[in-house]
Amino acid sequence: MLIRSALRQELRGIAGIVFATLFTIMLTTSLIRILGNASAGRIDTASVLPLIAFNAINFLPVLLVLTLYVAILSVFTRAHKDSEMVIWSASGQAMTGWIRPVLGFALPFFLLVMVISLFIAPWANRQASEYQQRFAQREDMSQVAAGQFREAASSNRVFFVESLNESATEVRNVFVTQKQNDRTVVVASRGGHIEVDPRGERFLVLEKGRRYDSIDATGELRLMEFERYGLRLDPKPVRLDDQSAKIKTTMELVLNPEARNLAELLWRIGLPVSALVLALIAIPLASVNPRMGRSINLVGALLLYMVYSNMISLAQAYVAQQKLAFTTGVWVVHLAFILLAVWLFHLKTSLRPFAFLRGAR
Repeated sequence: MLIRSALRQELRGIAGIVFATLFTIMLTTSLIRILGNASAGRIDTASVLPLIAFNAINFLPVLLVLTLYVAILSVFTRAHKDSEMVIWSASGQAMTGWIRPVLGFALPFFLLVMVISLFIAPWANRQASEYQQRFAQREDMSQVAAGQFREAASSNRVFFVESLNESATEVRNVFVTQKQNDRTVVVASRGGHIEVDPRGERFLVLEKGRRYDSIDATGELRLMEFERYGLRLDPKPVRLDDQSAKIKTTMELVLNPEARNLAELLWRIGLPVSALVLALIAIPLASVNPRMGRSINLVGALLLYMVYSNMISLAQAYVAQQKLAFTTGVWVVHLAFILLAVWLFHLKTSLRPFAFLRGAR
């Protein structure tokens, strides 16, 4: 029918606007957070763009679900405000007649969310984790930034370097403080460079400087001047933390059904299912009194979305804590909201809501 074709066209237009808006907000907040971490030295500045991309992929399923929900809600709310639904009802068509075209529009969203949440998002999380852990496990001098105090990965050594060369192998005006048992060691030098001995161990060799040893218990201070002074740089082997369920593939979660793996699997399955359920709920939920503003209806719908999302998260937490069986948690929340959708359809299509209850008495 012509009206259904116009509906699909309007849904596509609104969905594009909503997704662009939500994606821009998400990208901006991610950029601010990641740049803040980079300026604080928690991540490598060269990894900023890849981390933003991986973060965007991880949030795509939620954005797509919310885009679908808001688009359907907005289009049907406008149709009610402009009395198009009155004409639809006057022609003998029920509200349930919109279920098929809406589900047809929601099906691509469902498939895309399922592919991203089950396969692509875990890969993106794994790549982001590798970037962060490689930086955290680099040598001490690899994390030094000119003109900034930086703490070593072992948390017992702090560096300050006035300047570095482009390859970060030579430094000038170095200040190093280190905690060794009951004493504090402070080393200051005009410059230095990194050397690799025959065994492959790396050393920061400082030249023409001083070392101050302070014994904390007695307050005794010792001063030593040196021409060359070596500090061993101990890199840790790069090892990915395989304990995080978010970076595991869906097949790994299925083959290793621990509580936290099942909880993560519940979340990944719940995202595409919630897209279809919310698409159904949005149809009767958009029914609004023309005298009321659109914002009231939209706020209530967004609160319902938050309740739905939080209930899925709550079921995930209960499964992770072994308070709820996976076979129950994977469907119980969705079934509750499917029943809510059925009740809303009955409420909006019946001329006398709850008349069937009075007739049963």
